[in-house]
Amino acid sequence: MEQQIIQHIADPVALEQLYRSNPSAFSSAFQSVYPQISSEISAQVWHERLAVSSTSWGSKGDWVLLAAIATIVAFLMQMPDLFSISHDLYFPRNMSFIVLPGIGAFFAYKQGLTLRELGAPLFVLVASIGFINFLPEGSTTLLLTCLHIPILIWWCVGYVFAGKEDRKRMEFLRYHGDLVVMTAVIGLAGGLFTALTLNLFQLIGISIEDFYFRYLVLSILPSVPLFATFLVRTNASLVSKISPVIARIFTPLVTITLALFLGAVLYTGKDPYNDREFLLVFNGILIGVMALILFSLGEATKTNASRVHQYFLVVLAALAIIDNGIALSAIGYRLFEFGITPNRLAVLGSNAIVMVHLMLATKKLWEFLKGQKTMEEVELSITDYLPVYAVWAAIVSFLFPLLFQFS
Repeated sequence: MEQQIIQHIADPVALEQLYRSNPSAFSSAFQSVYPQISSEISAQVWHERLAVSSTSWGSKGDWVLLAAIATIVAFLMQMPDLFSISHDLYFPRNMSFIVLPGIGAFFAYKQGLTLRELGAPLFVLVASIGFINFLPEGSTTLLLTCLHIPILIWWCVGYVFAGKEDRKRMEFLRYHGDLVVMTAVIGLAGGLFTALTLNLFQLIGISIEDFYFRYLVLSILPSVPLFATFLVRTNASLVSKISPVIARIFTPLVTITLALFLGAVLYTGKDPYNDREFLLVFNGILIGVMALILFSLGEATKTNASRVHQYFLVVLAALAIIDNGIALSAIGYRLFEFGITPNRLAVLGSNAIVMVHLMLATKKLWEFLKGQKTMEEVELSITDYLPVYAVWAAIVSFLFPLLFQFS
Protein backbone atom coordinates (compact mmCIF):
# COMPACT_ATOMS: atom_id res chain seq x y z
CA MET A 1 0.00 0.00 0.00
CA GLU A 2 2.86 2.43 0.83
CA GLN A 3 4.39 2.07 -2.65
CA GLN A 4 1.01 2.52 -4.31
CA ILE A 5 0.41 5.76 -2.39
CA ILE A 6 3.82 7.12 -3.42
CA GLN A 7 3.29 6.02 -7.02
CA HIS A 8 -0.17 7.64 -7.31
CA ILE A 9 0.35 10.73 -5.16
CA ALA A 10 -0.32 12.96 -8.19
CA ASP A 11 -3.38 10.96 -9.26
CA PRO A 12 -6.38 11.96 -7.07
CA VAL A 13 -8.70 9.34 -8.61
CA ALA A 14 -6.27 6.49 -7.91
CA LEU A 15 -5.69 7.71 -4.34
CA GLU A 16 -9.44 7.86 -3.70
CA GLN A 17 -9.82 4.31 -5.03
CA LEU A 18 -7.01 3.10 -2.77
CA TYR A 19 -8.61 4.81 0.23
CA ARG A 20 -12.06 3.35 -0.43
CA SER A 21 -10.66 -0.15 -0.96
CA ASN A 22 -9.41 -0.21 2.66
CA PRO A 23 -9.58 3.06 4.63
CA SER A 24 -7.81 1.76 7.74
CA ALA A 25 -4.90 0.23 5.79
CA PHE A 26 -4.64 3.38 3.66
CA SER A 27 -4.55 5.64 6.74
CA SER A 28 -1.83 3.56 8.37
CA ALA A 29 0.26 3.36 5.20
CA PHE A 30 -0.19 7.09 4.49
CA GLN A 31 1.10 8.07 7.93
CA SER A 32 4.16 5.89 7.32
CA VAL A 33 5.07 7.50 4.00
CA TYR A 34 3.90 11.05 4.72
CA PRO A 35 7.39 12.36 5.67
CA GLN A 36 8.60 11.35 2.18
CA ILE A 37 5.75 13.07 0.30
CA SER A 38 4.89 15.98 2.60
CA SER A 39 6.02 18.53 0.00
CA GLU A 40 3.20 17.45 -2.34
CA ILE A 41 0.01 19.54 -2.13
CA SER A 42 -2.19 16.42 -2.52
CA ALA A 43 -0.34 14.74 0.36
CA GLN A 44 -1.00 17.75 2.59
CA VAL A 45 -4.70 17.67 1.64
CA TRP A 46 -4.92 13.95 2.46
CA HIS A 47 -3.05 14.52 5.73
CA GLU A 48 -5.71 17.00 6.83
CA ARG A 49 -8.53 14.80 5.55
CA LEU A 50 -7.35 11.76 7.48
CA ALA A 51 -6.89 13.85 10.62
CA VAL A 52 -10.66 14.42 10.68
CA SER A 53 -12.57 11.33 11.74
CA SER A 54 -16.07 12.77 12.20
CA THR A 55 -19.04 11.24 10.40
CA SER A 56 -20.23 13.15 7.33
CA TRP A 57 -23.96 13.83 6.94
CA GLY A 58 -23.68 15.10 3.38
CA SER A 59 -24.79 18.39 1.91
CA LYS A 60 -28.17 20.09 1.84
CA GLY A 61 -28.48 19.07 -1.82
CA ASP A 62 -27.96 15.41 -0.85
CA TRP A 63 -30.82 15.54 1.62
CA VAL A 64 -33.13 17.35 -0.80
CA LEU A 65 -32.47 14.61 -3.37
CA LEU A 66 -32.97 11.83 -0.81
CA ALA A 67 -36.25 13.38 0.36
CA ALA A 68 -37.49 13.74 -3.24
CA ILE A 69 -36.61 10.14 -4.14
CA ALA A 70 -38.13 8.80 -0.90
CA THR A 71 -41.35 10.73 -1.61
CA ILE A 72 -41.56 9.27 -5.13
CA VAL A 73 -40.89 5.77 -3.76
CA ALA A 74 -43.64 6.19 -1.14
CA PHE A 75 -46.08 7.34 -3.84
CA LEU A 76 -45.21 4.36 -6.07
CA MET A 77 -45.71 1.96 -3.14
CA GLN A 78 -49.16 3.43 -2.45
CA MET A 79 -50.20 3.58 -6.12
CA PRO A 80 -52.20 0.32 -6.08
CA ASP A 81 -54.42 1.61 -3.26
CA LEU A 82 -54.71 5.10 -4.72
CA PHE A 83 -55.78 3.88 -8.16
CA SER A 84 -57.46 0.56 -7.24
CA ILE A 85 -54.79 -1.61 -8.89
CA SER A 86 -54.37 -5.24 -7.86
CA HIS A 87 -51.32 -5.74 -5.61
CA ASP A 88 -50.66 -9.10 -7.27
CA LEU A 89 -50.68 -7.40 -10.66
CA TYR A 90 -48.59 -4.37 -9.69
CA PHE A 91 -45.81 -5.34 -7.28
CA PRO A 92 -44.24 -8.42 -8.99
CA ARG A 93 -43.89 -6.44 -12.21
CA ASN A 94 -42.75 -3.10 -10.79
CA MET A 95 -40.89 -3.67 -7.52
CA SER A 96 -37.42 -3.43 -9.11
CA PHE A 97 -38.40 -0.10 -10.70
CA ILE A 98 -39.33 1.28 -7.28
CA VAL A 99 -36.13 0.41 -5.38
CA LEU A 100 -33.19 0.42 -7.82
CA PRO A 101 -33.67 3.58 -9.96
CA GLY A 102 -33.50 5.79 -6.87
CA ILE A 103 -30.04 4.42 -6.04
CA GLY A 104 -29.01 4.98 -9.65
CA ALA A 105 -30.30 8.58 -9.47
CA PHE A 106 -28.22 9.16 -6.33
CA PHE A 107 -25.06 7.89 -8.05
CA ALA A 108 -25.80 10.01 -11.13
CA TYR A 109 -26.25 13.12 -8.96
CA LYS A 110 -23.04 12.54 -6.99
CA GLN A 111 -21.06 12.11 -10.20
CA GLY A 112 -22.70 15.04 -11.98
CA LEU A 113 -23.85 12.99 -14.97
CA THR A 114 -25.92 14.69 -17.67
CA LEU A 115 -29.14 13.37 -19.21
CA ARG A 116 -27.20 12.59 -22.37
CA GLU A 117 -24.76 10.44 -20.41
CA LEU A 118 -27.72 8.70 -18.78
CA GLY A 119 -29.42 8.03 -22.12
CA ALA A 120 -28.68 4.29 -22.34
CA PRO A 121 -29.76 3.31 -18.78
CA LEU A 122 -32.83 5.55 -19.00
CA PHE A 123 -33.85 3.91 -22.28
CA VAL A 124 -33.48 0.43 -20.74
CA LEU A 125 -35.51 1.53 -17.70
CA VAL A 126 -38.39 3.01 -19.71
CA ALA A 127 -38.45 0.09 -22.18
CA SER A 128 -38.49 -2.41 -19.29
CA ILE A 129 -41.36 -0.65 -17.51
CA GLY A 130 -43.43 -0.53 -20.66
CA PHE A 131 -42.72 -4.10 -21.76
CA ILE A 132 -43.28 -5.90 -18.45
CA ASN A 133 -46.57 -4.12 -17.84
CA PHE A 134 -47.72 -5.07 -21.33
CA LEU A 135 -47.28 -8.83 -20.78
CA PRO A 136 -50.45 -10.89 -20.21
CA GLU A 137 -51.16 -12.19 -16.71
CA GLY A 138 -50.54 -15.82 -15.75
CA SER A 139 -47.85 -16.76 -18.29
CA THR A 140 -44.58 -18.56 -17.50
CA THR A 141 -42.63 -16.00 -19.48
CA LEU A 142 -44.10 -13.21 -17.33
CA LEU A 143 -42.63 -14.87 -14.25
CA LEU A 144 -39.25 -15.18 -15.98
CA THR A 145 -39.35 -11.52 -16.99
CA CYS A 146 -40.20 -10.49 -13.41
CA LEU A 147 -37.18 -12.50 -12.17
CA HIS A 148 -34.69 -11.24 -14.79
CA ILE A 149 -35.64 -7.56 -15.20
CA PRO A 150 -34.14 -6.71 -11.74
CA ILE A 151 -30.77 -8.07 -12.95
CA LEU A 152 -30.94 -5.79 -15.98
CA ILE A 153 -31.86 -2.74 -13.88
CA TRP A 154 -29.11 -3.65 -11.38
CA TRP A 155 -26.61 -3.65 -14.25
CA CYS A 156 -27.88 -0.20 -15.31
CA VAL A 157 -27.20 1.05 -11.77
CA GLY A 158 -23.70 -0.42 -12.02
CA TYR A 159 -23.21 1.31 -15.37
CA VAL A 160 -24.18 4.65 -13.82
CA PHE A 161 -21.84 3.97 -10.89
CA ALA A 162 -18.78 2.89 -12.86
CA GLY A 163 -19.24 3.97 -16.48
CA LYS A 164 -16.25 2.72 -18.47
CA GLU A 165 -13.77 2.81 -15.57
CA ASP A 166 -12.53 -0.71 -14.86
CA ARG A 167 -11.42 0.10 -11.32
CA LYS A 168 -14.85 1.39 -10.31
CA ARG A 169 -16.55 -1.86 -11.36
CA MET A 170 -14.82 -3.75 -8.55
CA GLU A 171 -15.66 -0.88 -6.22
CA PHE A 172 -19.31 -1.37 -7.22
CA LEU A 173 -19.15 -5.03 -6.16
CA ARG A 174 -17.49 -4.09 -2.87
CA TYR A 175 -20.20 -1.50 -2.29
CA HIS A 176 -22.77 -4.32 -2.09
CA GLY A 177 -21.09 -5.81 0.97
CA ASP A 178 -21.15 -2.47 2.77
CA LEU A 179 -24.74 -1.91 1.60
CA VAL A 180 -25.92 -5.22 3.06
CA VAL A 181 -24.29 -4.44 6.41
CA MET A 182 -25.68 -0.90 6.61
CA THR A 183 -29.15 -1.97 5.44
CA ALA A 184 -29.19 -4.68 8.12
CA VAL A 185 -28.22 -2.14 10.81
CA ILE A 186 -30.93 0.30 9.69
CA GLY A 187 -33.43 -2.55 9.45
CA LEU A 188 -32.61 -3.70 12.97
CA ALA A 189 -33.00 -0.18 14.33
CA GLY A 190 -36.29 0.17 12.43
CA GLY A 191 -37.53 -3.14 13.83
CA LEU A 192 -36.78 -2.03 17.40
CA PHE A 193 -38.49 1.32 16.78
CA THR A 194 -41.54 -0.47 15.36
CA ALA A 195 -41.80 -2.81 18.35
CA LEU A 196 -41.49 0.12 20.76
CA THR A 197 -44.07 2.25 18.92
CA LEU A 198 -46.69 -0.50 18.61
CA ASN A 199 -46.34 -1.51 22.26
CA LEU A 200 -46.56 2.07 23.52
CA PHE A 201 -49.84 2.63 21.67
CA GLN A 202 -51.07 -0.79 22.77
CA LEU A 203 -50.59 0.27 26.40
CA ILE A 204 -53.18 3.03 25.97
CA GLY A 205 -55.58 0.78 24.09
CA ILE A 206 -55.00 2.12 20.56
CA SER A 207 -54.27 -0.39 17.80
CA ILE A 208 -52.24 1.21 15.00
CA GLU A 209 -50.86 -1.97 13.38
CA ASP A 210 -52.98 -1.69 10.24
CA PHE A 211 -52.16 1.95 9.58
CA TYR A 212 -48.52 1.60 10.62
CA PHE A 213 -47.66 -1.33 8.33
CA ARG A 214 -49.95 -0.40 5.43
CA TYR A 215 -48.87 3.20 5.10
CA LEU A 216 -45.65 3.87 7.03
CA VAL A 217 -43.69 0.63 6.69
CA LEU A 218 -44.85 -0.03 3.13
CA SER A 219 -43.86 3.50 2.10
CA ILE A 220 -40.54 3.75 3.94
CA LEU A 221 -39.06 0.23 3.70
CA PRO A 222 -38.06 0.37 -0.03
CA SER A 223 -36.06 3.56 0.65
CA VAL A 224 -33.87 1.89 3.30
CA PRO A 225 -31.26 0.70 0.71
CA LEU A 226 -31.13 4.27 -0.66
CA PHE A 227 -30.36 5.79 2.75
CA ALA A 228 -27.90 2.96 3.44
CA THR A 229 -26.19 3.80 0.13
CA PHE A 230 -25.98 7.47 1.12
CA LEU A 231 -24.36 6.62 4.47
CA VAL A 232 -21.91 4.17 2.89
CA ARG A 233 -20.85 6.50 0.09
CA THR A 234 -20.48 9.62 2.27
CA ASN A 235 -18.68 7.73 5.06
CA ALA A 236 -16.38 5.25 3.36
CA SER A 237 -14.90 4.04 6.64
CA LEU A 238 -18.25 3.55 8.40
CA VAL A 239 -18.62 -0.18 7.67
CA SER A 240 -15.38 -0.84 5.78
CA LYS A 241 -14.01 -2.89 8.69
CA ILE A 242 -17.14 -5.03 9.02
CA SER A 243 -17.47 -6.34 5.45
CA PRO A 244 -14.00 -7.97 5.39
CA VAL A 245 -14.70 -9.63 8.74
CA ILE A 246 -17.99 -11.05 7.44
CA ALA A 247 -16.27 -12.30 4.26
CA ARG A 248 -13.46 -13.94 6.21
CA ILE A 249 -15.84 -15.63 8.65
CA PHE A 250 -18.47 -16.87 6.22
CA THR A 251 -16.20 -17.98 3.36
CA PRO A 252 -14.64 -20.91 5.32
CA LEU A 253 -17.97 -21.72 7.00
CA VAL A 254 -19.84 -21.90 3.69
CA THR A 255 -16.96 -23.83 2.09
CA ILE A 256 -17.13 -26.52 4.77
CA THR A 257 -20.95 -26.58 4.70
CA LEU A 258 -21.08 -26.93 0.91
CA ALA A 259 -18.51 -29.76 0.99
CA LEU A 260 -20.59 -31.57 3.63
CA PHE A 261 -23.77 -30.93 1.63
CA LEU A 262 -22.34 -32.41 -1.58
CA GLY A 263 -21.11 -35.40 0.40
CA ALA A 264 -24.55 -35.83 1.96
CA VAL A 265 -26.18 -35.67 -1.49
CA LEU A 266 -24.02 -38.60 -2.63
CA TYR A 267 -24.63 -40.52 0.61
CA THR A 268 -28.41 -40.08 0.64
CA GLY A 269 -28.76 -40.73 -3.08
CA LYS A 270 -30.78 -37.59 -3.75
CA ASP A 271 -31.57 -37.36 -7.45
CA PRO A 272 -31.64 -33.87 -9.02
CA TYR A 273 -32.32 -35.46 -12.41
CA ASN A 274 -35.86 -36.55 -11.59
CA ASP A 275 -36.64 -34.58 -8.43
CA ARG A 276 -37.67 -31.12 -9.66
CA GLU A 277 -38.06 -29.62 -6.17
CA PHE A 278 -34.58 -30.76 -5.16
CA LEU A 279 -33.14 -29.28 -8.37
CA LEU A 280 -34.77 -25.92 -7.51
CA VAL A 281 -33.20 -26.03 -4.03
CA PHE A 282 -29.87 -26.99 -5.62
CA ASN A 283 -29.99 -23.95 -7.88
CA GLY A 284 -31.04 -21.73 -5.00
CA ILE A 285 -27.96 -22.83 -3.07
CA LEU A 286 -25.82 -22.12 -6.13
CA ILE A 287 -27.18 -18.56 -6.43
CA GLY A 288 -26.42 -17.89 -2.76
CA VAL A 289 -22.90 -19.33 -3.03
CA MET A 290 -22.22 -17.34 -6.20
CA ALA A 291 -23.31 -14.12 -4.48
CA LEU A 292 -20.97 -14.89 -1.55
CA ILE A 293 -18.10 -15.65 -3.95
CA LEU A 294 -18.53 -12.33 -5.79
CA PHE A 295 -18.72 -10.48 -2.46
CA SER A 296 -15.70 -12.34 -1.06
CA LEU A 297 -13.65 -11.87 -4.23
CA GLY A 298 -14.04 -8.15 -3.76
CA GLU A 299 -12.41 -8.50 -0.35
CA ALA A 300 -9.90 -11.18 -1.44
CA THR A 301 -8.33 -8.93 -4.08
CA LYS A 302 -7.49 -6.20 -1.59
CA THR A 303 -3.80 -5.58 -0.93
CA ASN A 304 -3.93 -6.77 2.68
CA ALA A 305 -6.27 -9.73 2.11
CA SER A 306 -5.62 -12.88 4.11
CA ARG A 307 -3.86 -15.64 2.17
CA VAL A 308 -5.94 -18.26 4.02
CA HIS A 309 -9.13 -16.48 2.98
CA GLN A 310 -7.96 -16.51 -0.65
CA TYR A 311 -7.27 -20.26 -0.56
CA PHE A 312 -10.65 -20.94 1.04
CA LEU A 313 -12.24 -18.89 -1.72
CA VAL A 314 -10.55 -21.03 -4.39
CA VAL A 315 -11.88 -24.18 -2.70
CA LEU A 316 -15.37 -22.67 -2.39
CA ALA A 317 -15.35 -21.70 -6.07
CA ALA A 318 -14.23 -25.23 -7.02
CA LEU A 319 -17.07 -26.74 -4.99
CA ALA A 320 -19.50 -24.30 -6.61
CA ILE A 321 -18.26 -25.46 -10.03
CA ILE A 322 -19.02 -29.07 -9.05
CA ASP A 323 -22.45 -28.01 -7.77
CA ASN A 324 -23.09 -26.11 -10.99
CA GLY A 325 -21.90 -29.04 -13.10
CA ILE A 326 -24.43 -31.35 -11.41
CA ALA A 327 -27.19 -28.77 -11.89
CA LEU A 328 -26.29 -28.26 -15.55
CA SER A 329 -26.31 -31.99 -16.28
CA ALA A 330 -29.65 -32.37 -14.49
CA ILE A 331 -31.23 -29.51 -16.44
CA GLY A 332 -29.81 -30.88 -19.70
CA TYR A 333 -31.27 -34.28 -18.88
CA ARG A 334 -34.70 -32.79 -18.16
CA LEU A 335 -34.60 -30.83 -21.42
CA PHE A 336 -33.75 -33.99 -23.38
CA GLU A 337 -36.23 -36.17 -21.52
CA PHE A 338 -39.23 -33.84 -21.11
CA GLY A 339 -38.74 -31.25 -23.84
CA ILE A 340 -37.99 -27.54 -24.04
CA THR A 341 -39.89 -25.10 -21.85
CA PRO A 342 -39.14 -21.42 -21.11
CA ASN A 343 -38.22 -22.27 -17.52
CA ARG A 344 -35.78 -25.06 -18.40
CA LEU A 345 -34.11 -23.02 -21.12
CA ALA A 346 -33.75 -19.97 -18.87
CA VAL A 347 -32.26 -22.02 -16.03
CA LEU A 348 -29.90 -23.84 -18.41
CA GLY A 349 -28.61 -20.55 -19.82
CA SER A 350 -28.22 -18.99 -16.37
CA ASN A 351 -26.30 -21.98 -15.04
CA ALA A 352 -24.03 -22.05 -18.09
CA ILE A 353 -23.21 -18.35 -17.67
CA VAL A 354 -22.48 -18.79 -13.96
CA MET A 355 -20.31 -21.85 -14.71
CA VAL A 356 -18.12 -19.95 -17.17
CA HIS A 357 -17.79 -17.01 -14.74
CA LEU A 358 -16.83 -19.29 -11.88
CA MET A 359 -14.23 -21.09 -13.96
CA LEU A 360 -12.67 -17.85 -15.22
CA ALA A 361 -12.54 -16.25 -11.77
CA THR A 362 -11.19 -19.42 -10.11
CA LYS A 363 -8.47 -19.81 -12.74
CA LYS A 364 -7.33 -16.19 -12.40
CA LEU A 365 -7.41 -16.30 -8.59
CA TRP A 366 -5.37 -19.53 -8.55
CA GLU A 367 -2.83 -18.00 -10.93
CA PHE A 368 -2.68 -14.94 -8.68
CA LEU A 369 -1.94 -17.13 -5.65
CA LYS A 370 0.89 -18.77 -7.64
CA GLY A 371 2.26 -15.34 -8.58
CA GLN A 372 1.40 -15.65 -12.29
CA LYS A 373 -1.29 -12.95 -12.39
CA THR A 374 -1.67 -9.53 -10.84
CA MET A 375 -4.48 -8.42 -8.58
CA GLU A 376 -5.81 -6.17 -11.34
CA GLU A 377 -6.09 -9.12 -13.74
CA VAL A 378 -8.10 -11.08 -11.18
CA GLU A 379 -10.46 -8.13 -10.71
CA LEU A 380 -10.87 -7.68 -14.47
CA SER A 381 -11.79 -11.36 -14.88
CA ILE A 382 -14.62 -10.77 -12.41
CA THR A 383 -15.90 -7.41 -13.57
CA ASP A 384 -15.48 -7.75 -17.34
CA TYR A 385 -17.92 -10.66 -17.30
CA LEU A 386 -20.76 -8.79 -15.56
CA PRO A 387 -22.32 -7.47 -18.83
CA VAL A 388 -22.94 -11.10 -19.84
CA TYR A 389 -25.50 -11.37 -17.03
CA ALA A 390 -27.21 -8.21 -18.30
CA VAL A 391 -27.33 -9.53 -21.88
CA TRP A 392 -28.82 -12.85 -20.76
CA ALA A 393 -31.33 -11.05 -18.51
CA ALA A 394 -32.38 -8.92 -21.50
CA ILE A 395 -32.76 -12.02 -23.71
CA VAL A 396 -34.94 -13.83 -21.16
CA SER A 397 -36.94 -10.70 -20.31
CA PHE A 398 -37.67 -9.45 -23.83
CA LEU A 399 -37.12 -12.30 -26.30
CA PHE A 400 -38.49 -15.29 -24.39
CA PRO A 401 -42.06 -13.91 -24.24
CA LEU A 402 -41.94 -13.37 -28.01
CA LEU A 403 -40.29 -16.72 -28.82
CA PHE A 404 -42.74 -18.67 -26.66
CA GLN A 405 -45.72 -16.55 -27.73
CA PHE A 406 -46.39 -15.15 -24.22
CA SER A 407 -47.15 -18.67 -22.93
